Amino acid sequence: MLRPRYDAAGLVTCVTTDAATGEVLMVAHMNEEALRRTIDSGEAWYFSRSRGRLWRKGETSGHVQRVVEMRVDCDQDAVWIRVDQAGGAACHTGRRSCFYRAVSGNGDGARLGFVDSDKVFDPDQVYRKPG
Repeated sequence: MLRPRYDAAGLVTCVTTDAATGEVLMVAHMNEEALRRTIDSGEAWYFSRSRGRLWRKGETSGHVQRVVEMRVDCDQDAVWIRVDQAGGAACHTGRRSCFYRAVSGNGDGARLGFVDSDKVFDPDQVYRKPG
């Protein structure tokens, strides 16, 4: 039986991967309503901690995530969804994945380098605020 263990803020972590390639696209959070809507609709819903509200992936960009499979970990405190990613990009920066920076170091501290960082879309155009 599905019995998610939400944290003190009422959230579970959700790891989202591409169903075809296995690539990690993003990590986000779900509250009870986001999880229910994801299960009921077959599209990914999340809870934005920064905005303090529910959101359907792709509601602004059109880059909807159709859920192919959903799993929970052994403690039911994390969710993994495998999705078909519409539009080829999951990241709000316009990139395919939110994980487009690699960390490296050689004893002098950590450095970030760009990998797989080509933009699929221009976020300034997609997220333009009506004015």
